[in-house]
Amino acid sequence: MLEWSDIILRLGVATLAGGLIGLNRDLRGKPIGLKTLGIVGLSTAAVVVVAVQFTEAGRITDATSRVIQGVLTGIGFLGAGVIVREREPFRVHGLTSAACAFLAACIGIVSGAGEWRIVATAVAIALVLLTLGRRTERFLHRKLGGSDDPDEHDPTVTPPRPPTSR
Repeated sequence: MLEWSDIILRLGVATLAGGLIGLNRDLRGKPIGLKTLGIVGLSTAAVVVVAVQFTEAGRITDATSRVIQGVLTGIGFLGAGVIVREREPFRVHGLTSAACAFLAACIGIVSGAGEWRIVATAVAIALVLLTLGRRTERFLHRKLGGSDDPDEHDPTVTPPRPPTSR
């Protein structure tokens, strides 16, 4: 049985880690933010903590595995909601935000299991990638002879629409 302090730590770290990833998305004006990804991290950590409560220390059981599988399947619906938009049916939007929702869920799972080194490493790498990814893409496109503007080939970036006639 986990102590209160351990439960609070696991749920708190999952919420904070998801929130940090969400803050990055929010600051970039994306359709998913701090609250949403904080809740994703918290909720996934909560179900894993429940599953871990009924297992032997250091052992993932079949029941815990099924909880994790269910969480990862369910998070796909949230990701699909971020990606699919009716206004522009032929454009794909929000893939990075959907991936961030999946990442927040995974970090919630790992936090629920109490694997702090994995949580810290995953959050650090994710924040570096989200912060430097666009600049790195542009640099590599220039150096490797691709388009100067990687957004030209990035389906998550919408070009301006021409005015419509009424």
